Amino acid sequence: MDRLIEKYREKGLKMTPQRIAIISYLEDNKTHPTADDIYRRVKEEYPTISFATVYNTVEALCSLGTLMELSIDSERKHYDPVKEPHHHVICTECGEIADVTIALNSDTIDLTNLPEGILGGFNVDQVHINLYGICEGCSGKK
Repeated sequence: MDRLIEKYREKGLKMTPQRIAIISYLEDNKTHPTADDIYRRVKEEYPTISFATVYNTVEALCSLGTLMELSIDSERKHYDPVKEPHHHVICTECGEIADVTIALNSDTIDLTNLPEGILGGFNVDQVHINLYGICEGCSGKK
């Protein structure tokens, strides 16, 4: 934990107990929480924490590049601490979001080198794919 705190201090982030709790919750979190999810979880340990503190902290982490904002849900922002390239599968019933790793620069799939004209002059340097379907939990309910 001390190494984690020092990492953020070196990036210029003031480390308060509430921020440490937020960062601890996010570290290796695969649930893709919203700011409200983070707020509710951290509030259990720090009842006086404000939603503004959570929101400002996740915004600061996004600007530092240590947290990625997902625009998967049109109603709420979700956050992802996993920085390695990966994609997401989203349940259209319950909204669960899970990580998917697909080797896009392999011999079988290379979306960074599409034929001329398709990309309108863009040079692609990263690809993000969202897959939609029904999760195992929701498919078992039907």
